[in-house]
Amino acid sequence: MQLNKQFLTGKARAVLPEKVLQFGTGVLLRGLPDYFIDKANKAGIFNGRIVVVKSTDKGNTDAYNEQDYLYTHCIQGILQGRRVEEYVVNDAISRVLSATGEWEQILQCATDPEMEIIISNTTEVGITLTDDNIHAATPASFPGKLLAFLLHRYQHFKGDINKGMVIIPTELIPDNGTKLKNILLELANRHQLDIAFVHWLSAANYICNSLVDRIVPGALPAAAQAVLEEKLGYQDKLTIMSEPYALWAIETADERVRKVLAFAPADSGVVLAPDINIFRELKLRLLNGTHTLSCGLAVLAGFDTVKDAMEDPAMESCIAALAQHEIVPAITDVAIREDAALRFAGSVLDRFRNPFIEHRWLSITMQYTSKMKMRVIPVIVRHYQRMEEVPALMALGFAAYLLFMRDGEVTDDYAGYFKEKWQRLEPAVLVQTVLKDTALWGVDLTQLPGFAHAVTIMTGALLTEGASSLIRRVSEETTIA
Repeated sequence: MQLNKQFLTGKARAVLPEKVLQFGTGVLLRGLPDYFIDKANKAGIFNGRIVVVKSTDKGNTDAYNEQDYLYTHCIQGILQGRRVEEYVVNDAISRVLSATGEWEQILQCATDPEMEIIISNTTEVGITLTDDNIHAATPASFPGKLLAFLLHRYQHFKGDINKGMVIIPTELIPDNGTKLKNILLELANRHQLDIAFVHWLSAANYICNSLVDRIVPGALPAAAQAVLEEKLGYQDKLTIMSEPYALWAIETADERVRKVLAFAPADSGVVLAPDINIFRELKLRLLNGTHTLSCGLAVLAGFDTVKDAMEDPAMESCIAALAQHEIVPAITDVAIREDAALRFAGSVLDRFRNPFIEHRWLSITMQYTSKMKMRVIPVIVRHYQRMEEVPALMALGFAAYLLFMRDGEVTDDYAGYFKEKWQRLEPAVLVQTVLKDTALWGVDLTQLPGFAHAVTIMTGALLTEGASSLIRRVSEETTIA
């Protein structure tokens, strides 16, 4: 049988008001915000459901309708060193509406006094300014749709200052809320909307910056799906899988916003804070930065996935030491405490060990140079601002990056630059030339005491003894130290 409301245990499906309008049907939204809201509903502390807006014409909503908007969420991985396997039937969605065919029903949601929250994940290009017509049968862009919705609400409630919305974009761009608000104001200006509405738009609505962090690969592989359905006793076309770790950091200091976001206390993964830059910095340096400094070395050593590398004691030791003993001391300051950074590093290592996720190192090497510049170079510089010793594991990661870039077939905007350097220069000269290139890095890395020498030594060792042997040697020396 197919999953539907008959499979809900205990009481019949509760009748809850629609409090959230969600732009996007993607797995990240279903695996993170919708997960938190469903958990809060089950705890009796939010008591509201989600109206999902399907913005594109691709696919249909049949599976949602057939399953009474229920879906199974498989949570699998490592959390605080413990293996986790949990299966949750998510009951947070009340209905799914197509923006193309059901725009009037979506606008009708604006007249609902219970509706308080708007969530979006329309990909990074969704929060862009276009010459959209908000009076069209269906506005084309997400900001156009959102502005039309807010204008309809303003008109219905006659400008009531208490009927504004809490709007939380989750698109993966910095200051996503600030950018969205600026676009809405510019669109309102281009449409020459009434000044009273523009004031209401700014004063009555709260558009929050937010940061989301959870790996949600989506559907299970066919074989795993069949095993799961046999285990649970029903079929589910909407099953998703995610890791246990979950973070939704929402930037606000407003008490009204906190009251509206009543689902937040249901899970420690929802963080309401006046400044979320700390969470962005931890993720960028410890999760993304550790990935970037490890991926070239892992590929050179023959590891296909992150999980494979973490199952090798020597490689795991190097990755753990890099995160905990080199990156953490470099990024801790008044804003980021050492204990908080170490806890985050521990969660990152748990995530890397997840046996259920096939995260390929080669995919992490895409646009390697840009990632190195944004994620790693500031950490190396900050290391030298705090300490005198050479960060040996960062030097090893940088050397592996240089050697990986020797192959001109890599997916990187600077592939040609490195191919030409490797064809023309000896390794030691290449290291000096690349590290000195301020146009590439924004800083002369040869001015960092001992760093160029360490990268040169590591590059030579990778060329002569190979990545696997060097990893074992460095791991032993790190353990001894």
